[in-house]
Amino acid sequence: MVEGSMTQGAGQGPAMRTDTLRDFRVPADEPAPYAASAGVPGEAPVYGEYPAYYAPETVPQQRTAADRAEFPAAADFPAAGAEDDLDGYTPTQRDLPVIGRGATGGPGDTVQVHYVPQEAPAAGPGPLYVVGDVHGYLDELVRELQAQNLIDADCHWSAGNARIWFLGDFTDRGPDGIGVIDLVMRLSAEAAAAGGYCKALMGNHELLLIGAKRFGDTPVNSGAGTATFQAAWLLNGGQRTDMERLEDVHLQWMSRLDAATLADGHLLLHSDTTAYLDYGDSIEDVNDTIHELLNRNDADTTWDLFRKFTKRFAFRDEETGPQAVRQLLTTYGGSRIVHGHSPIPYLLGEVGTEDGDEAHGPEAVDGPHVYADGLAIAMDGGVTMAGKLLVQQLPLSD
Repeated sequence: MVEGSMTQGAGQGPAMRTDTLRDFRVPADEPAPYAASAGVPGEAPVYGEYPAYYAPETVPQQRTAADRAEFPAAADFPAAGAEDDLDGYTPTQRDLPVIGRGATGGPGDTVQVHYVPQEAPAAGPGPLYVVGDVHGYLDELVRELQAQNLIDADCHWSAGNARIWFLGDFTDRGPDGIGVIDLVMRLSAEAAAAGGYCKALMGNHELLLIGAKRFGDTPVNSGAGTATFQAAWLLNGGQRTDMERLEDVHLQWMSRLDAATLADGHLLLHSDTTAYLDYGDSIEDVNDTIHELLNRNDADTTWDLFRKFTKRFAFRDEETGPQAVRQLLTTYGGSRIVHGHSPIPYLLGEVGTEDGDEAHGPEAVDGPHVYADGLAIAMDGGVTMAGKLLVQQLPLSD
């Protein structure tokens, strides 16, 4: 178990709290400890009229290279254009493809977090980094953080007063989502002790995992028939090993993640959607509203949050995209939006072609994608599609 109270970017042990730090302690009205998922191991839940994308005996724990032959065409995904086309979308369909890599062991075990006093940090904030969707690919995350000299060979914080924001989606599809969460939680404590911080935003897959654990196969009003969190979680790459290792401390940490933040003039979000506008006219209002809705412990309310933050491509259309970005920037501040969620190959239209040219596939992604008149930066390099897990220092020059 992790020692001390869980706070983003705070060390473990005695610490002075001020009104400028969000207190992540469990509220008095927190629901009772989450019940185990109602799903039966080895059995896929039945959820209305949706097609059986999987059978119990074929739900993979780790997908192999052979699965690349099943890479879906672009027609399987919402077309480019205004996000209004997605109003009827319900994420009980398989949301994006999975091309897994086998787990190789290493730093994926549950960690103990200890407060280690360090020398006084340098004055002023350090460099700012953002990390795209990880989706359980712990080895790739470690490799990229080490390449940027943010962690050392033993996976401990080595970046001094540097600052990191993870853009959400830590679990599902890849082999070790819980290992990813454990690493980020530990780095949060180590970074704070060194005068920096390591923080994270809430992605739609955090909402999905919370819902699958809390509500299991309880039917929800999906807007397109009967659905359950358990079914949607499995269809969208849920790993049974993650569910088996999921503890209350992980759920509490995920449920207290903010949905949006402003850092050095960058509006950081998980999803490329305007749905954030439904929850408040300021970043603080958005975060407080989403936390309050999650604390209701209501399946339909949680599902509505998950559905809205699964929407994508609001910034992609050449005509309407820049306008959508400006609306968010005008409301919440910042000069650019930095987001994850939608893999860059989809934003570029490079996935789903039938010419077999690998140069136009996800392997071609080698950095963030700047688009929407230069107002948006996409950070999901498509690690689940054999692409690249992106770690980028901001500001990013064009």
